[in-house]
Amino acid sequence: MELRDIEIFLTLAEELHFGRAADRLQVSQARVSQAIGLQERRLGGRLFDRSNRRRIRLTPLGRQLHDDLRPVYAGLRDSLERARLAARGVTAVVRVGMLPFNTADLHPFWKTFRTRHPQWELRIRRPPFADPFARLRDGELDALVVWLPVEGPDLTVGPVLFTDPRVLAVSVEDELAGRASVSLEALADRRHATAPGMPDYWEDRYLPFQTPRGHPIERSPIVTNGDDLIHLVSTGEIVHGFPAHVTRYWSMPHVRWLPIPDMPPLPYALVWRSDAENDAVRALARTVRDLGPRP
Repeated sequence: MELRDIEIFLTLAEELHFGRAADRLQVSQARVSQAIGLQERRLGGRLFDRSNRRRIRLTPLGRQLHDDLRPVYAGLRDSLERARLAARGVTAVVRVGMLPFNTADLHPFWKTFRTRHPQWELRIRRPPFADPFARLRDGELDALVVWLPVEGPDLTVGPVLFTDPRVLAVSVEDELAGRASVSLEALADRRHATAPGMPDYWEDRYLPFQTPRGHPIERSPIVTNGDDLIHLVSTGEIVHGFPAHVTRYWSMPHVRWLPIPDMPPLPYALVWRSDAENDAVRALARTVRDLGPRP
């Protein structure tokens, strides 16, 4: 396989959507389809199950190839990147994944770090919702901004960047849309989305599996990105809880945002893999501590 074809395959395996993969790679959908078809002919088997027109899935062959290729591709990509950076006098790259949407709100952290440490290049990325800790564990990210608690024994929890109250996103046609706020108990009567690969304790902190009275809060369907999530809210198929900062980034006439007063606020902290901690990650954590949490 050519390096670009490997990148196309791995991106499609993450997005599971030809259009989103093409957008992310900045190529046409036809280019993605052509590359995958060529790989399947060379291998003699299907990499993706396309029987569902709305969402494709990896076949067992595709999953095996994905698991084998991902670390190899990451190592080759990183080697080439280090050579390019060395030519510019940059000694390392710090890759930070952002699960919250308020990258701009956190700009003081990024600006201060870049001013203090020009020898390190800071890159802010938005990983998919699906199993975000995997990006830390396989070395794709150096740090992750995520809600707490994080209990992985292999992960270090650093300083908190901000804490946000909770809001519920509903369609304007939902009967809840006319309320000034909504209780956690009311969420048992609605469908909510979930993402694959989320540890139960961590998902439960974001959205409890039960209300205070013990009623189950249903999870369905599965989503892997923000665009699908807000689309399902706007069409009335689901309601979904968010940290309050999203109301400044997803201002939509067909979506209402309702405070959930009895849901505890979410703290977001910097987290990294303990055995991959280095000077650059420590410097970033120190910058966050020095500036303190954003209001």
